[in-house]
Amino acid sequence: MKSVKDYIRTIVDFPHEGIMFRDVTTLFADPRGFRMAIDQMLHPYAGMQIDKVVGLEARGFILGGAIAHQLTVGFVPIRKKGKLPGAVISEAYTLEYGEAVMEMHDDAVKAGERILVVDDLLATGGTAAAGIKLIERLGGEIVSTSFIIDLPELGGRKVLEDMGMDVHVLCEFEGA
Repeated sequence: MKSVKDYIRTIVDFPHEGIMFRDVTTLFADPRGFRMAIDQMLHPYAGMQIDKVVGLEARGFILGGAIAHQLTVGFVPIRKKGKLPGAVISEAYTLEYGEAVMEMHDDAVKAGERILVVDDLLATGGTAAAGIKLIERLGGEIVSTSFIIDLPELGGRKVLEDMGMDVHVLCEFEGA
């Protein structure tokens, strides 16, 4: 039987030379693979109170929407700078090959809401840490973070755990 990892392809030297890009679009395109990933991402949270799922741009939107639907809770996108209409809060961060700014609407999360943060990949942890900081600035309580892939050599899991976060991943890939 196939595992989630079996559905993910690797593209060499994308987006830069030396990067082994872990492409989840092949997982998303396969109905069994996609269902397996969503079910496995949901499993640790069965019976837990979660008020909203926050998805990190961009593949986190696909996962977050599906997970929020299954949990019958709201979905909140955290986007790259300049993509959201209305009043936003911002957080700058460093990622594995550059810098960026993430934003979310300033009214997307209410104080005390219990939040599950999801994305496809955990690398250096910069994107997820920026998202967590945004949620916490609005008073949200992070229940957990969930990712399909962890790249352990890049240290993102430790970054999030050092922030006090619970981290759930479906599979790991060695290398950058």
